[in-house]
Amino acid sequence: MAKKRGIHPFRTALLFVTMLAVLAGCSTGNASNEAETTSASGQDTVKKIIVGTGTQFPNVCFIDENGKLTGYDVELIREIDKRLPEYEFEFSTMEFKNLLLSLETKKIDLIAHQMEVNEERQAKFLFNDEAYNIFPNKVVVSQKNQDVNSIDDLKGKKLIVGATSNAAVLAEKWNADNGNSIDIVYSGAGEDTITQIKSGRVDATISTQFAIDYQNKAVDAQLKTVGEALSNSKVYFILNKDEQELKTKVDEALKSIKEDGTLSKLSTEWLGADYTVEE
Repeated sequence: MAKKRGIHPFRTALLFVTMLAVLAGCSTGNASNEAETTSASGQDTVKKIIVGTGTQFPNVCFIDENGKLTGYDVELIREIDKRLPEYEFEFSTMEFKNLLLSLETKKIDLIAHQMEVNEERQAKFLFNDEAYNIFPNKVVVSQKNQDVNSIDDLKGKKLIVGATSNAAVLAEKWNADNGNSIDIVYSGAGEDTITQIKSGRVDATISTQFAIDYQNKAVDAQLKTVGEALSNSKVYFILNKDEQELKTKVDEALKSIKEDGTLSKLSTEWLGADYTVEE
């Protein structure tokens, strides 16, 4: 019968040392993983904010000749992003009519698209406190049109506006107060308002002087603004009601952007004048 062989003391010691080395290696590996996790966690403290905007608003949010998303609202968000290292702002572009629904369903966190305050929006959403533009809405017609000189002259005529836009709200309110005398037409997806006016299918729209100046220069729109401003509403960002902290931070950044003159420069660069102060 074979005799059991004992474990030599030297081999026992060697095995013990080897096990310690293995354990030490595992320990070192875990420490490294923990450091990476800590580092990753540190990066995760930078909160990503999805900003909803459009691509069809001249000078405000549009695609330039190089295929880049740019404009006044876009570059302002980029400036805010620079001043709020705890956030990372990322754009999500869509049709204007989808912005409010996307915010409501939390597909986006903030809207940057020259948004004005109205009761319906206030009931659902949160506006920041610091206005970043004064939005002068006026009636817009063909340069050849000599019959329409104010919104009163649109009675019995067609006015085209974007669905859910503040221009639509203004038109609907005026219409309700004046016997629904204007035929309000809502532009569809990809529909060219300029072509509609040029062809005479509609008589007017509502827009701003700086947008019309750009369209006349860029695509020979042959449009003009007429009459007094229908509104001189201040423009804000819109957020969800539970984004109070983000609202506060955005306002802080906006204050500094105003104080150092950056906001005025952006407005002059993109809109042709300083529309950040009331006239």
